[in-house]
Amino acid sequence: MRESPGSELEAGHSGVTLWRRIADQFEQAIASGDYGTDGRLPSETDIAERFGVNRHTVRRALAALAERGLVRSARGSGTFVASRRLTYPIGERTRFSEIVGIAGHEVGGRLLGHAVEPAGAAVARRLAVAEGSEVVRLDILRSADRVPVCHAASWVVAGRMPEVAQVYRQERSMTATLAHFGIRDYRRASTSVTAAIGDAVDAAHLGLSPGRPILVVDSVDVDERGVPIVTTQARFAADRVSLLVQN
Repeated sequence: MRESPGSELEAGHSGVTLWRRIADQFEQAIASGDYGTDGRLPSETDIAERFGVNRHTVRRALAALAERGLVRSARGSGTFVASRRLTYPIGERTRFSEIVGIAGHEVGGRLLGHAVEPAGAAVARRLAVAEGSEVVRLDILRSADRVPVCHAASWVVAGRMPEVAQVYRQERSMTATLAHFGIRDYRRASTSVTAAIGDAVDAAHLGLSPGRPILVVDSVDVDERGVPIVTTQARFAADRVSLLVQN
């Protein structure tokens, strides 16, 4: 983006609206890889000064880029080039770390918090334990190339995996955490996918604008004997993943 402020946009091109010309020039710059390091675009103020326009015009240009799927806004952080959607296969062996790693992305898993709590009816049913049994809930933020992909709550039976939160905090991977407790292999027993509108928690953790769509994936994983070991509700940013359900 080498234009001097307003050099081209304010003169001689009255047939095309300013915001559209700004959006088109940013689209060309994105296609050329000008924002390939961290993918962050200049601030609204910087863009306005560069092109000699007001911030309302800049916001309209950025909104157009977002509509084209080229950028995403993270509240409090700025505007970034949108990553390509991550193809996320769901089958008998669904492993976030493997899926993201094989796709060539940097894998991230961060424990946001944990709690020991009585199992509600749905969690108890999925884990095949009595309602009210003690379970550990792990609140996890998973990312690809440091971009948040999903915010998940996973539950395990408390007595089966002592200090599971501490293990996950160190391993940063559910597969590695289960391996720590001797579960070297496991498979997906059930998956359900529903669409929803993100709430304030989703917006905060995933860097979404309030009211953006999310995909909610409820799942149960079992060990080699078919015993449920973990049930998860993962809330995915809908514009960052493409769920591929496999037979």
